[in-house]
Amino acid sequence: MKHRRGFNPLERTSAHRKALHRNMVTSLFRYERIRTTKTKALAVRRSAEKLITRAKTDSVSNRRIVSSRLFDEGIVAKLFTDIALRMKERPGGYTRIIKLGERPGDASEIVILELVDYKLDTGDASDKKAKKQAKKEAKKAEDKKASEKEEK
Repeated sequence: MKHRRGFNPLERTSAHRKALHRNMVTSLFRYERIRTTKTKALAVRRSAEKLITRAKTDSVSNRRIVSSRLFDEGIVAKLFTDIALRMKERPGGYTRIIKLGERPGDASEIVILELVDYKLDTGDASDKKAKKQAKKEAKKAEDKKASEKEEK
């Protein structure tokens, strides 16, 4: 029976499980979309949503609590300045799970865990080339100006 079992230990020791949660939540906040198994996604989702809720009110206490869970200060800053501001109006449900199917090796269910407001970059290659070309031309113009100033 499953009475009074609060969470899925994922057949790991407590230190290994905490490290797994920390690493996966950090990756989720860094890339805003990760591919993992369903059981890990369900476990990590709880941790991530609690941290986002904590980050919605920016205070020294909340920053310290989040920093104790995530060791990457850049991700903590991104969480408070970018992700939490985008989720300000939402009362909860900051993540979504998209099912992909089964993994061929062991038939475990693979899912994508992503933030709700994640936008998939579907830009064409021609757009990227145009941006790159414009950037090159701007750099050439700056170099030309700099060389003219040196001549004077």
